[in-house]
Amino acid sequence: MPCLVLTATSGLAAAQTVTPDLFSPNRQSQVINPDSPLRRTTAEALDPLNGLRLPDADPARRPSSSSSTSTTTRIGQVPTYGLPAANGAATSGYDSLNRKRVKPKYYPGQAKPKPPPGPGSPVPTSPPLTAAGQLRLSIPPSDTANKPPLPPAMAGTIVGQPPRKRLKIDDDPFGAVGDYAGSFMVKTAVEVMAGYDTNPGRLNSPQGKAFYMVAPEFLAVSDWERHAVVADLRGSFTGYGSQLTPIDGTPLSAPLDVDRPNFTGHIDGRLDVSRDTHLLGQARLLVSTDNPGSPNVQAGLARYPIYTTVGGTFGIDQNFNRMQVSLGGTVDRTDYQWSKLTDGTSSSNDDRNFTQYGGVGRFSYELNPAVKPFVEVEGDSRFHDLYLDRNGYARNSSGGYAKIGTSFEFTRLLFGEISIGYAARDYVDPRLSRLEGLLTTASLTWTATPLTTAKFYSDTQLGETTLPGTSGVLSRTYTVEVDHDFRRWLTGIGKFTYGTLDYQGDNRTDTIYSVSADLIYKMTRSLWIKGTVRRDWLDSNQPGQSSASTVVMLGVRVQN
Repeated sequence: MPCLVLTATSGLAAAQTVTPDLFSPNRQSQVINPDSPLRRTTAEALDPLNGLRLPDADPARRPSSSSSTSTTTRIGQVPTYGLPAANGAATSGYDSLNRKRVKPKYYPGQAKPKPPPGPGSPVPTSPPLTAAGQLRLSIPPSDTANKPPLPPAMAGTIVGQPPRKRLKIDDDPFGAVGDYAGSFMVKTAVEVMAGYDTNPGRLNSPQGKAFYMVAPEFLAVSDWERHAVVADLRGSFTGYGSQLTPIDGTPLSAPLDVDRPNFTGHIDGRLDVSRDTHLLGQARLLVSTDNPGSPNVQAGLARYPIYTTVGGTFGIDQNFNRMQVSLGGTVDRTDYQWSKLTDGTSSSNDDRNFTQYGGVGRFSYELNPAVKPFVEVEGDSRFHDLYLDRNGYARNSSGGYAKIGTSFEFTRLLFGEISIGYAARDYVDPRLSRLEGLLTTASLTWTATPLTTAKFYSDTQLGETTLPGTSGVLSRTYTVEVDHDFRRWLTGIGKFTYGTLDYQGDNRTDTIYSVSADLIYKMTRSLWIKGTVRRDWLDSNQPGQSSASTVVMLGVRVQN
């Protein structure tokens, strides 16, 4: 019986066929579990390209020669039912045919997705973690803080919402902010400086002194829909620790005490009667002394006599379409203190006190918003308290000026005003010749780059003098200034000044030069550190009147 069984089963074993299912990776059984993910699906079984079989072990089951041509094989076959090339590349895959991708269209205002990372794209970084998996303390707290949610309108997440405009960059990120007092914007500042001056008295034989300077500032501007008031008050006091020393008992051409106060302030007002009619007014005050090295300074003075000039202007401004007419009247009063001499006596300066009355008119026409030419005419009369001065000359006079110019503004890169004219003054005393000369005034600002600004100033003045036989002094000054921001918090200022002083009737001519360099370190909006180096020259055609000095200052500026 065992032999019969073996004989019967040997025929069945010879007829068994080796199929791909026998090469299953499942080591437990040669039969694939129906739930196995490696089991072929029905679609794969029906695929004619998957019909490749291994050679049958039974030669009787091998296909005949007549049917061998119908046997399916993958070698050299291209499926006729397959998909075209690169069909599965989607919108970001590789296309072997190099066809142009169809880009999605977005309606206006819709947020566009960011492009996928590719060659050259920065690798996204995650917040740095410590070994314990916690965030490092080097991350700014604002990145991990719990922030309140923003409204969709503020966050710009509303579909179809136009993008929000960015805020304007602060032109002066370290400028004074100021405070509101009612409807006035008020800005205050004070500078405290200390330094050394090699020749404070502007003597031919210099004597150097250390000094300090305190300079307060006050600015108030109204914030009204109509009318306007502006108050600009600036002052300074320069003090020296000791007095100058006379040489060999000879009186100096400068006072022993060279302390000097200075104050310049004005309050401007505008009353809007109508759209084209405005009433104007100004009140002004000047407190100062004679300039060091001036021939008006008496010999043997104990200190500089202080003079004050108080005045005002009242007028009207009328617009006729593009033409503008401005008319105003002026009155100014100048008073000098008595001079205190080194011997303890005092000398009167009443002959230098005078009152000036005048009027000014300006006619301008706006050619275009950037160019506005004008013509300005002024006339005045001066009446001294004493008809004859200390030298017996009658100083009462009348004069004025006429000039023509234009104001312009080109995209805020170049703006200002420039004019040229003629000024003259006649005196009551026939021994005093006419004081006259070319009048040049200018105020230009050129923004060369966002960090560099160049300025040019020019002015001409007709001043009084006490020199015998001299009508007055015609002074002209020209100043060039360049400001450059090395950083927003570090500013350098270079300035050069050239001027001439023509004492008509005395044949004296003085030439002044000044070169200065300032460096400002802006620590905060409220605290600046300033350093200044300046060199001054006074070149006179009179012997023994020339001088030179060097000034070095360092201090702080506190502002609000």
